[in-house]
Amino acid sequence: MKRKIIEPNKSKLSVARQCELLEISRSAYYYNPLPEDEEELNIKRMIDRIFIERPFKGSRKVWKYQQ
Repeated sequence: MKRKIIEPNKSKLSVARQCELLEISRSAYYYNPLPEDEEELNIKRMIDRIFIERPFKGSRKVWKYQQ
């Protein structure tokens, strides 16, 4: 991952310049993803279970099936 290459305090180049050279945005460099909450993980598990049972169903039918 390009973010790991950037050296914010050790390099003579600014973080902005390093991001420019690596062709990533500064916001991508500073972004820290939030951990998934338990409810979201449960929903993903349910969708996976439905898909394993019925792989031929599309997203609309999976949504209707789970209700």
